[in-house]
Amino acid sequence: MADRRTFNVVILGVGFLFIFTAFTTCGNVEQTVVKSLQNGTFSGSGYHSLGIIYGVFSFSNLLAPTVVAVIGPKMTMFLSGLLYSGYIAVFIIPSTWSFYLTSVLIGIGAAMLWTAQGHFLVENSEASTINKNTGMFWALLQCSMLFGNLYIYFDWNGKTEISDSSRKNIFLSLLVASILGTLSFLVLRKSHHENEMLSEEEGQPLLSTPGMYKHRANTAMQDAKSEFKTILQLLKTKTMLLLSPCMAYTGLELSFYSGVYGTCIGATAQFGEAAKGLIGISGIVVGIGEIVGGGLFGLLCKNNRFRRTSVVFLGMVVHFVAVYLIFLNIPDDAPVVFSTTTQHKPYLTPSASIALLCSFLLGLGDSCFNTQLYSILGCVYAGQSTAAFAIFKFIQSVFAAVAFFYSGYLLLKWQLLLMVILGFSGTLCFFVVERMQNFSVDLQEY
Repeated sequence: MADRRTFNVVILGVGFLFIFTAFTTCGNVEQTVVKSLQNGTFSGSGYHSLGIIYGVFSFSNLLAPTVVAVIGPKMTMFLSGLLYSGYIAVFIIPSTWSFYLTSVLIGIGAAMLWTAQGHFLVENSEASTINKNTGMFWALLQCSMLFGNLYIYFDWNGKTEISDSSRKNIFLSLLVASILGTLSFLVLRKSHHENEMLSEEEGQPLLSTPGMYKHRANTAMQDAKSEFKTILQLLKTKTMLLLSPCMAYTGLELSFYSGVYGTCIGATAQFGEAAKGLIGISGIVVGIGEIVGGGLFGLLCKNNRFRRTSVVFLGMVVHFVAVYLIFLNIPDDAPVVFSTTTQHKPYLTPSASIALLCSFLLGLGDSCFNTQLYSILGCVYAGQSTAAFAIFKFIQSVFAAVAFFYSGYLLLKWQLLLMVILGFSGTLCFFVVERMQNFSVDLQEY
């Protein structure tokens, strides 16, 4: 049984590796691709598309648990994978209506995919294996930032414009990766828990298959109503209100490192023919920062003396250093320029080394905030973790959507200023919550 569960976790991770190799690479380059389209009828915006995805994703989280409960996590992930593949396929023969339609569909698919992933991972884990399985899954997932971006570097390096043939070859390759990941979900085996449930159902011959699904749907609706009430209750708590600025900040910086910063690098005229290739390298370095941060802080935080506040403070400092260097190194009009290159000159002569250092710092800082938010939510809301994490993803996604919508209109300095203000506020509020928890523990011991 242990071997079956381990097999499931590995296949789950491989499926996500392939799907998000396609999607994260797409998100990193799509605004650059859209600006390079030699198509007079296409009027879409990569920023708006990503904004729609995260906006729909945030609200779809409320319905996703019901879908997973009715059709099961395996089929839910397969159907969601098809929606991801459809979004990638649009870039092969782009049209405005299909671009925005699939943006809505992938937002719904993302909510179902991540809800089903969490359900399936828990089903195939025990108290003694959950940390190992989670680590194995996330290690495979984070590798998705490496392979697709490496392909972008080799294909785009030395190019000033992205030709139609180059675009089609890239997105055909990404589509194949996404389809492979989707098909891998069909290989997943039933867990021991699922077998027990099937045995109970098979012992009730009077319950037909339509009746069984109807029973599951009714039960899922009742659970969804109960979960929604819990979410509303948690939203009113002082701890959740104080953590909200930190959650919101992760949404802003998510949009910046996953879609805006790569576009800025690719639009920097001073990088010359290397600019487009640097987009791929930047995505790889962000992924390395995420992997290093996740592994490093997972080990350090086993030591009680190395508190969550220390990691969050480190994340704030790392991000503020990155923001300052980006402000000096990247032209102010890089996110909003309509042509493929910038016109403004930054304070420093743009350096590829500094740009990639900032990519690493963005990934490292992101891992600081996210790992510690997961940690504190798991500790404070151990009995209501599903509702707590749903609130986290909702707030994060809403602010990511908002950030993507304004990214095409605000100059770089104003986007960076918003990140600094919310990052400082979020870190301060996190400190207050941590202090409240420490005070509560000390009071109980006293």
